Amino acid sequence: MFRSALALLLALALPASAMADNGKPLRIGITLHPYYSYVSNIVGDKAEVVPLIPAGFNPHAYEPRAQDIKRIGTLDVVVLNGVGHDDFAGRMIAASEKPAIQTIEANQNVPLLAATGIAARGAGKVVNPHTFLSISTSIAQVNNIARELGKLDPDNARLYRQNARAYAKRLRILRAEALAKVTEAPGASFRVATIHAAYDYLVRDFGLEVTAVVEPAHGIEPSPAQLKRTIDQLKALDVRVIFSEMDFPSAYVETIQRESGVRLYPLTHISYGEYTRDKYEVEMQRNLDTVVRAIQENRT
Repeated sequence: MFRSALALLLALALPASAMADNGKPLRIGITLHPYYSYVSNIVGDKAEVVPLIPAGFNPHAYEPRAQDIKRIGTLDVVVLNGVGHDDFAGRMIAASEKPAIQTIEANQNVPLLAATGIAARGAGKVVNPHTFLSISTSIAQVNNIARELGKLDPDNARLYRQNARAYAKRLRILRAEALAKVTEAPGASFRVATIHAAYDYLVRDFGLEVTAVVEPAHGIEPSPAQLKRTIDQLKALDVRVIFSEMDFPSAYVETIQRESGVRLYPLTHISYGEYTRDKYEVEMQRNLDTVVRAIQENRT
């Protein structure tokens, strides 16, 4: 009798809405590093954030493993990019013990850019899924996630909204400080290219557009003929800057730099390394600083 009463008191002492059906705090699955940072900052210590795939795996090339699929059975909800960057999650969920697990699509109603590069040609309308590489679209996703988690956990909904606002404020400050360093906006003749099609969202925050994308798809090196066409295009369009991939360097980048004369600036795709609460802020700060430097060093 005493033990039963004690167990009841302990259960009542916990915020009921922050607990899953098994009486434990919510376990929220995420698919990509930025979403670990988003969700961790939203929920604080009120829930557990669980990556679907271990650190060190490239999400573009990931193939679901049995132990990772099994982990989904321990989750209460999964936060998804949902627009093409984490398609592996759908296969994992379908094969898991919880094929009907609730999901939150972070990019619901977020404005999306069309995909660029060879991979987008002839494939109908294909969107660029790398929305997390823009501060503005990241803030929209943070707000979406906080709202949907609040529906699952009404007692903590206010806290989630407050945390989301505080996190969004920090992100806005990062962007504002970067833009303040670009005292003169680059003119229409300032053209940039990228190795990977991820960075359209990032350069748009600076009023730039990507003129050319080298890789047909992430991690797929262009053929010699494709590479030659790209180099010819860079020369013809007077592209001055190429943003390359910091975490997954490509062997042919030096050839492009040598043959076209452009300057190379490495960016991070935020899809490599350990999952941490501050990873998104740290790596986006690095990206913003790199774009600022590229503009400052190549402005005419």
